[in-house]
Amino acid sequence: QVQVVESGGGLVQPGGSLRLSCAASGEFFGVVSLAWYRQAPGKERELVATISSSGHTNYVDSVKGRFTISRDNAKKTVYLQVNTLKPEDTAVYYCNTVSRVWNWGQGTQVTVSS
Repeated sequence: QVQVVESGGGLVQPGGSLRLSCAASGEFFGVVSLAWYRQAPGKERELVATISSSGHTNYVDSVKGRFTISRDNAKKTVYLQVNTLKPEDTAVYYCNTVSRVWNWGQGTQVTVSS
């Protein structure tokens, strides 16, 4: 079973940026569609961005133009560049496949506050 480790979160002021990383173990990383999710306190986990094996990306409307998902198959790592952060982006961020078949990691906390 694939294990993932998310990192790169932190406390930033509104308008700030972070680069989140998710390193995965196991085989077949390069052939699966990957995604970043987030879960804010008291809310359900939501899909934020996806990237296909060929590099095609999609974003939820609330992050379009601010977030960028990318992948490095050789490093088995998926990234999420988060720019122009807003307080409503505060959440724990997770990675998984689009079909959510991997074990969930511990996530990485992003807190946007002045």
